[in-house]
Amino acid sequence: MNIANDLEGMRLALQWAEKGLYTTSPNPHIGCVIVKDGLVIGEGVTQPAGQDHAEIQALKDAQRRGHDVRGATAYVTLEPCNHYGRTPPCSEALVAAGLGRVVAAMEDPNPLVAGQGMARLQAAGIATHTGLLAEEAYELNIGFFSRMRRQLPWVRMKTAASLDGMTALHNGMSQWITGPAARADGHHWRARACAILTGIGTVKADDPQLNVREVATPRQPRRIVIDSRLDIDPQARILDGGDTWIVAASTDHEKEAALRDRGAEIITLPNAHGKVDLPELMRELGRRQINELHVEAGTKLNGSMIRENCVDELLVYLAPMLLGDAQGMFALPPLADLNGRKQLKFHDIRQVGDDLRVLARFNPQ
Repeated sequence: MNIANDLEGMRLALQWAEKGLYTTSPNPHIGCVIVKDGLVIGEGVTQPAGQDHAEIQALKDAQRRGHDVRGATAYVTLEPCNHYGRTPPCSEALVAAGLGRVVAAMEDPNPLVAGQGMARLQAAGIATHTGLLAEEAYELNIGFFSRMRRQLPWVRMKTAASLDGMTALHNGMSQWITGPAARADGHHWRARACAILTGIGTVKADDPQLNVREVATPRQPRRIVIDSRLDIDPQARILDGGDTWIVAASTDHEKEAALRDRGAEIITLPNAHGKVDLPELMRELGRRQINELHVEAGTKLNGSMIRENCVDELLVYLAPMLLGDAQGMFALPPLADLNGRKQLKFHDIRQVGDDLRVLARFNPQ
C-alpha cells in the first residue's frame, strides 16, 4: 500500500487502532504504521496487556517483510511510551531501529509518559510531530484519557426507548422495543467496554447474561452488579463464568460465601443511607483500571447514577413507536424550575436500522 501524505498515514494507523478496540484494555487502543518512500512497510496494533505495543508489532512486521526501517516514518495514534511497565519503552525501540521521523496523533495523558516519549525521540535526532487527527484518536481512547486525567472510568449509560421515552410496559415487557440492527450495535458498545454494570432489579426481573453475543470478540467485559443487600440468587446467569463483581452496602457472610463459590468478588461500599456509594464506586473502578464502564440498568439505578453525577454519556436508541403510560428511562425527581435541569450536548446522532441512535454528553470534555 502506498501513502501519499501524513494524513493518509495517520488514518491508516487509526484503522489499525480500531482492530484493538475489544482487546487492549486496560492499555489504550493504539495503531502504528511505518512508511518508507511512500510504501507501507510495517503495521501493528497494541496487543492485550503484557504483550507488544503497536510500535513493536509494526517493527516486527517490517522485519518479517524484509524491510529496512532506518530513516522511515512511523505514524502512531498515541505518543510512544518511555517507561518500563509490563513491557519495555517503545521510544527506545524506535530509536534503536533508526526511525527518521515519528508522527503521533496525541500526547500520552499517562503522567509516566506525558511528552517524555517524544522528547526521547527528539534527543536521539528523530523528527517528531504531534496533533494530527487528535480528536479521532481521543475518541478511540476516551476511557483511557478519563482514567489518566480524572482517575475515573468514562461512564456510558445505554438505554432503548420509544419516541415518548418509555423503556418497558408497566408489566416489565420490553422485548423488543428496538430492532436487530440497534441491538447488534449495542453489543458493539458492550464489547469495547472494560466492564458492564447493572442493578439487582434488572438481575431479578430479567436474569440477564449481560455479555457480548451479537459481535465477535475474544474478550468478554467484566460484569458488575449493584446489590446493596446482597439479594442476588447465587444461580443467577450473570454469575456464570465467574469474575463478576457484586457491589454491596452491607455484609452477609453466608451469602458472600455462596457468591464466592460462584467466582464472584464482593465489594462493600456503603454510603450514609445504607445504599452503595456510587461516586466512591467510580473511584474504585478507576483504581481497578476500568477505562470504559457500560451501564445497562433500570430506571431507578439510572436515575441514581445521574443524580450522583456518575454518568458521562448517554447512549440512547429511540424506536419509531409510542408506548404511552409505561416505564421511563430515568427516575429523576420533579423540578420546580429549569435551573435544576441536567444539561447535555448532542455528540452524535445517526439512524441504525429502523431506529435512531443518540449519543449525548454531560459536561463535554
